[in-house]
Amino acid sequence: MQGFRLGSISGFEIRVDLSWLLIFFLVLWTLSAGIFPTNYPGLTNTTYFGMGIVATLLFFASLLAHELSHSFVARAKGIPVEGITLFIFGGVSRTRMDAETPGDEFQIAGVGPLVSLILAALFGVIWYVSRNAGLSVVVTGVTAYLASINLALAIFNMLPGFPLDGGRVFRSIIWKYTGNLKKATQIATTGGKWLGYLLIALGVWQMFGYAILSGLWLILIGWFLYNAAEASYEELLLRTSLQGVRAQEIMTPYPETVNADLTLQELVDKYFLSRRYHSFPVTQDSHPVGIITLNQVKDIPREEWIYRTVRDTMTAANNGVTARPEEQMSKVLQKMQDSGIRRVLVIQNGLLRGIITANDLANWLQRQKDIGQVV
Repeated sequence: MQGFRLGSISGFEIRVDLSWLLIFFLVLWTLSAGIFPTNYPGLTNTTYFGMGIVATLLFFASLLAHELSHSFVARAKGIPVEGITLFIFGGVSRTRMDAETPGDEFQIAGVGPLVSLILAALFGVIWYVSRNAGLSVVVTGVTAYLASINLALAIFNMLPGFPLDGGRVFRSIIWKYTGNLKKATQIATTGGKWLGYLLIALGVWQMFGYAILSGLWLILIGWFLYNAAEASYEELLLRTSLQGVRAQEIMTPYPETVNADLTLQELVDKYFLSRRYHSFPVTQDSHPVGIITLNQVKDIPREEWIYRTVRDTMTAANNGVTARPEEQMSKVLQKMQDSGIRRVLVIQNGLLRGIITANDLANWLQRQKDIGQVV
């Protein structure tokens, strides 16, 4: 996910994905131009807009509180949490590892919907007191919306479809019963896929009923949930399959390299346009010094290619993109995720022995499936 840093809370970095801006303005528009004018007629457009701004900001503050609760419990269980990213469908806590026991998984997953229920009750109490005190509909309208949306968030997240919180709770129960995390994840992700199908079908039905906007969103959410369920299972499958596997068993040995002093124009003309690779190890005097990727080159303005060098653009080898041949792939996979370029160089005694890319991992996993090593 790409985006920007919003700040930090209790040591958790808060980031906002660019896709979040889309849902922010969509929620603001829906509230200011639709829900509030319909439910509370007779107010000015400025008032509706002000109500929309406050309600939208507090809605996303509620989402942040939901995710923070996951992060606090995960930290208490000894799971490192890098931070939280808000994106188009809400938010996600970025952790370096999964829960190690079904009980930890149950508590980490279950606390989020619980916090949403507490927020729904809190805003509900504020709405009730405000209405009885005769306060403006500006206050009661915003708090009524926040109470209902947090209640809806809690209910939706408790649906038994992985990777929703309810799906994770469901997985923890199956995990506890079977003692098999892989099997539990497979069952829970199947539930997530079927829930995705159901949401897509409901969205299509709503579109035929002329509720086009809500139908499209249900289809989009269903599609996202289906793909997230599949990706979550594949990630677990990869992690469990890599246990005990070393880097030298996955790597592409002795890959083609490029010189650090090449200009980007030479790199494109002589390598990227005539090879099938999307990245190359970079060497200087036969020693590996970094990795250059096609995406890195594309980010540079074309007019700079003629004088900017590979060295100026590459990810340096000392930036966590190297591994030893005997290093466990579980650690290498974490390096690939942390580096941002999803590649590592395999180096021994200062010499390049190989490279590991996402394609190498995918091909290795497919071979394991073909010979029946992975189910």
